[in-house]
Amino acid sequence: MAEFFTEDRSAEAVNARMGEDANPRLRQVMASLVQHLHAFAKEVELTQKEWDTAIAFLTATGQLCSAERQEFILLSDTLGFSMLVDAINNRRPPGATENTVFGPFYVEGAPIRAMGDNISLDGKGESCIFEGRVLDLDGTPLEGACVDVWCDNADGFYDVQQPDIQPKWNNRGRFVTGPDGSYRYRGVKPVSYPIPDDGPVGQMLAHLGRHPYRPAHMHFKVTAPGHETIITHTFVGDDPYLADDTVFGVKETLVAPFERAEGETAWRSVFNFVMVPLAEGAAR
Repeated sequence: MAEFFTEDRSAEAVNARMGEDANPRLRQVMASLVQHLHAFAKEVELTQKEWDTAIAFLTATGQLCSAERQEFILLSDTLGFSMLVDAINNRRPPGATENTVFGPFYVEGAPIRAMGDNISLDGKGESCIFEGRVLDLDGTPLEGACVDVWCDNADGFYDVQQPDIQPKWNNRGRFVTGPDGSYRYRGVKPVSYPIPDDGPVGQMLAHLGRHPYRPAHMHFKVTAPGHETIITHTFVGDDPYLADDTVFGVKETLVAPFERAEGETAWRSVFNFVMVPLAEGAAR
């Protein structure tokens, strides 16, 4: 017998319409989404005006999306949803390096550089030496690991945001480890910066009394044969936005030391990456 729509059994009526031949995983995901969405509307007693405002917000979010800007990812990030999905999909044992959000500014194919090279090509900012080792869970160095790095410049912009101002591949590079698993390069000490806040997501943050800033960080993508890829940041420990990153990307284990040794003009940040073997049959 057909399930007619009522306020009490609204989710059940919608989910009953799904066909038996629908993909089982799609059925599971959509049934849960409908159930929670309807429960939300009932819990807050959503008004028609509020729902109209939400539709207008989502429409404006979609209209702002382009090849250069993804406002929906920004929305996901600022609601903590991107970090939640990342955490669910990257559970690792104690001692392994934790993941965090990828961010929108990664570029494939950064130049492979020699250990010790300077990736800061615009000459701006405070010089910083980044170094450490890539290890497995037993502490064995991993030879042939690729440490792919990128960060903003001293003005708080990535090179792809300023293609006519910054040199190509500014503050980017890939470093391949030798037998000792070590990496070392010179860059710029990162600075905090705001996410794009001139659209619907920025308006949402303002209405919620939230700022748009990310704490200073260096991005890393670490790959090695037979091991899970690490997508992460290291964060500058004294940054004022460390405790309230607008995209919730900070984890305690990713706060790295940034120190000046006596007599040195450059900062120094030492961080080791600990990788997890791929599960049998996995490919990530």
